[in-house]
Amino acid sequence: MKKECQECGADINIPEDAVVGEIVTCPDCGGDFEIAAKAADKVELKPAETVGEDWGQ
Repeated sequence: MKKECQECGADINIPEDAVVGEIVTCPDCGGDFEIAAKAADKVELKPAETVGEDWGQ
């Protein structure tokens, strides 16, 4: 299954066994996306949240 990257428009391959919450990465721009919803032949992606380092501040 393929989904278009929201950043650059490239095709992102979504594994058949992917689950909601899994992170997929665009092979062209390196953008990370989280699988927000998945039905039989439809996948919805949202930008993955990045968690920065907490240096104890």
